[in-house]
Amino acid sequence: MPKVGVVLSGCGAQDGAEIHESVITLLALDRAGADVTIMAPDMNQFHVINHLNNEEIDTSRNILIESARIARGNIVDVATVTGDELDALIFPGGTGMAKNIFDYAMAGSDCTVIKDVQRLIMEIIDAGKPLGAICIAPVMVAKVLQKMGRSGKVTGGFSEQITADIHSMGIETESVDAGDIVVDVKNKIVSTPAYVEAKSIKEAADGIEKLVTKVLEMI
Repeated sequence: MPKVGVVLSGCGAQDGAEIHESVITLLALDRAGADVTIMAPDMNQFHVINHLNNEEIDTSRNILIESARIARGNIVDVATVTGDELDALIFPGGTGMAKNIFDYAMAGSDCTVIKDVQRLIMEIIDAGKPLGAICIAPVMVAKVLQKMGRSGKVTGGFSEQITADIHSMGIETESVDAGDIVVDVKNKIVSTPAYVEAKSIKEAADGIEKLVTKVLEMI
């Protein structure tokens, strides 16, 4: 039974992990019989958004505690997990991900990735284990590849800005829609644009399910 890590970044598309992408990922892994370790950083999220009106709320929330809503409490601090404990690693996306575990939403291509997430990605890539990146997560993976001095390939969907930012990191892109995946065979990285391109949960699910299947095949 493969052991797959899934890293969440909160609970909600605008200030945490994209819930549809997260649940589809977990469902596909469970259906495939994977042993899943759900994790998130134990730190406060960048800000809190009222998803009814998209206005910021003057309060603070913890990323691990909010992610536990999706995980039904079965979750651990990402700082406690190492790459040698996993066979593969997957990142659902969400605009909130690009605020909480890397700061792309604020810093663009000059973004940085939080320490423990960057460490875990590097451990997985260095060990030649497969990694899945959904939605905005390919940008984060591109940044880590740049940090490692590696070449690679991911998708930014058909977004001109995301694609340009990935290129500025020295990483290749392939434009695909929500129902497709891009496979970097050398680095064992699988990516899909999900809600960067998806107009419905079905469209997002089509690509995510293909990604999960491919990641498991590459173990």
